[in-house]
Amino acid sequence: MIDTLRDNDSSLLRLMQLVSPALPIGAYAYSQGMEYAVHAAWLHDEISAEAWIIGLLQHPLSRLDVPVFARFHAAWDANDSDGVRYWSAFLNACRESRELQEEDRRLGAALARLLHDLGVSEAAPWINDPCASLAALFALAACRWRIPVAAAAQAYLWAWAENQVAAAIKLIPLGQSAGQRILSRAITVIPVAVSRGMALSDEEIGFVTQRFAIGSALHEVQYSRLFRS
Repeated sequence: MIDTLRDNDSSLLRLMQLVSPALPIGAYAYSQGMEYAVHAAWLHDEISAEAWIIGLLQHPLSRLDVPVFARFHAAWDANDSDGVRYWSAFLNACRESRELQEEDRRLGAALARLLHDLGVSEAAPWINDPCASLAALFALAACRWRIPVAAAAQAYLWAWAENQVAAAIKLIPLGQSAGQRILSRAITVIPVAVSRGMALSDEEIGFVTQRFAIGSALHEVQYSRLFRS
C-alpha cells in the first residue's frame, strides 16, 4: 500500500487521517452485532473473536463493501453523481438490519460533515441523506485527496477491523496482546480480500451472513447494551 502512495506523501498522511481512531465520526460506539454475539456466547475467547472478524473480512466485506467502495471511488472520480446515488441505494438495501442501516447512515453523515468542514464541498448534500454511508464518503475523501483506490479500500477494511477488535477487547473481554494478534492476522487477510473484491463484476456483488444478520437484529431488542449496534 505504501508503494502506491510514495510519490505523494500528503496522500499517505491523508489516509492516516481517515483511519485514525481520533476521526470524529463516532465509530467506537458500534459493534455491528458483536455485542449480541458475545451475549449469546458465540464469541467467548480470542479464537472465536478472530474467526468472527476474519470471516467477515474474507466474505461479506470482500464481496460487498470492497467492490461497492471501488465503484464509489470511480464514480466520484468521474463526477458521476447518478452512479454514487445508485450504489448508495444498493449498499443501503444490502444492510441486513435496521441497526446496520442506521449505523451506516450516521457514520456517513458524520464523515460528510467533517469533509465539508475540511473543504470537500461535494460532501454537503450527504449530511442529511438517508442513503449516506461510510463507504461512499470515505471513497469521496480518498478520491479528492488522490489516494489510490486499492490503498483506500485496504484502509477502509483496516479501520473496520480495528474497531471490531476494540469492541471485542471490551466485550469478551480480551487482553491488548490478543487484540494485536487478531489485527496481525487481519493484515495478512486484508490485501487478499481487497484484490478479490475489486475483481468482482456487478452481478457477483453481494453476500449474506445469516448469524451476523440475526445477531444484529437481536441486538436491537437486547435488554442491556454498551454499543449502538
